[in-house]
Amino acid sequence: MKTVLVTGGAGYVGSHCCKAFARAGWTVVVFDNLSRGWREAVKWGPLVEGDITDAKQVGAALDRYRPDVVAHFAAYAYVGESLTRPEIYYRNNSFGTLVLLEKMQRAGVGKLIFSSTCASYGIPVRTPIDEAHPQAPINPYGWSKFMIEKMIEDFSRAHGLDAVMLRYFNAAGCDPDGEIGERHEPETHVIPLVIEAALRQDRVFTVNGTGFDTRDGTAIRDYVHVCDLADAHVLAAGKLAAERGVHVYNLGTGSGTTVRELVEAVGRISGSKPRVAYGPARPGDPPVLVAARGKAERELGWAPRQSGMDRIVETALAWYRPRL
Repeated sequence: MKTVLVTGGAGYVGSHCCKAFARAGWTVVVFDNLSRGWREAVKWGPLVEGDITDAKQVGAALDRYRPDVVAHFAAYAYVGESLTRPEIYYRNNSFGTLVLLEKMQRAGVGKLIFSSTCASYGIPVRTPIDEAHPQAPINPYGWSKFMIEKMIEDFSRAHGLDAVMLRYFNAAGCDPDGEIGERHEPETHVIPLVIEAALRQDRVFTVNGTGFDTRDGTAIRDYVHVCDLADAHVLAAGKLAAERGVHVYNLGTGSGTTVRELVEAVGRISGSKPRVAYGPARPGDPPVLVAARGKAERELGWAPRQSGMDRIVETALAWYRPRL
């Protein structure tokens, strides 16, 4: 049985990936400081409480468990916060990954799956966005992930690190079994916010921008179910077992949903119309972010099987209803 060390495995995407690895027969070990993750989300193996920026803690976990693969999710991921507190993003995300890469090299652990982001592309010059699209981040969060990608490439050239870098588009939905779900404090993700506006009388969802050049004037995003993302990580581990080098894949559906369409879907499926307000577009917000998913399909055999908007909303509603 192979072992995967999952940094940030108590968080939203990380915990869903832990479940997918466990179902695929892997031994799962979570490394997380619980600053933005949840102890109760660690269900498929031991939790090592530690900080990704602490070299001793990272090294001790690698030495103890000797993982075959590291799946690296530990990161801060609020775009707005990164603009006001860039220092914590470069320290936690970028420097923390440097610590991890150094300790992996010293421990002889040579395979990494990295949770990257479409935010590294910045404002798209073409859509759908493929892996060869220029990378020009527009916020410290995107830059911190872009810097990590470059570090991984350099460690591969210098030290033989093998890696798969997965650039997510909009992670969404929750575990259909209800064992884990999406939980952020504060909550900034659009689907939970729309659900709150539908199920709670004191909440209003603000649509940021209605003048985009899209089919209904609101921004289009590519929502991919978190369980589909999790499946991609298991497939990435298989890729690393079979092939050397660094491999990059977008994870999205190849189609987009407008904000108005999302609000309509939540209202229709929940049976309660969300309360909506309208505000100006946020600075730098692209009108359309949609992935070209062909490379992941061809090389990983991956397909977004649960990423229809109705399925995403159904699983999210099932998670949130008893908690609101």
